[in-house]
Amino acid sequence: MKKIAIGITGASGAIYAKVLLDKLQTLPEIEVALVMSQNAKEVWKYELGNQDYRQLPLKVYDIMDYFAPFASGSSSYEAFVICPCSMGTLGRIANGISDNLISRAADVMLKERRKLICVVRDTPYNLVHIENMKRATEAGAIICPASPSFYSLPKTFEELAATVVDRVISLLGIDIQTFRWSE
Repeated sequence: MKKIAIGITGASGAIYAKVLLDKLQTLPEIEVALVMSQNAKEVWKYELGNQDYRQLPLKVYDIMDYFAPFASGSSSYEAFVICPCSMGTLGRIANGISDNLISRAADVMLKERRKLICVVRDTPYNLVHIENMKRATEAGAIICPASPSFYSLPKTFEELAATVVDRVISLLGIDIQTFRWSE
């Protein structure tokens, strides 16, 4: 059983988090834990018009719960995905500031040389954003911008978001059926 933690921050792009959680729940060999910032809950409600995250059949941890297993390097969690990842969160990660469970879990993944995937959503980037992405990458994170592809001809918002989410799932080392260029 592969254990993956998901962090959701208040960056716009709740659809990416929803599609990611929906897809991961269909994979029987994956155990998923979730932590959301307060802003993430507000953005989810505003952008998706619901609070369905409350009904997810996942173990959900409070943003300040440092007793969550993935807050420690001794846990068996293999990866942490922050989707979407706000630039504020990325800045704290890049500079080693662990002020909540999301930034602490990211710090743990980096120090343990485990997979940390930050799905950044802002645009355009300023130089501070770029420097923070560089620092996080040099520390071992994977920056996966929420830049959807169009060559699979997505017809819905969910299909469009899935072009990013499928890439994230592939980065986790999970083989899924998805559109592959020229395959």
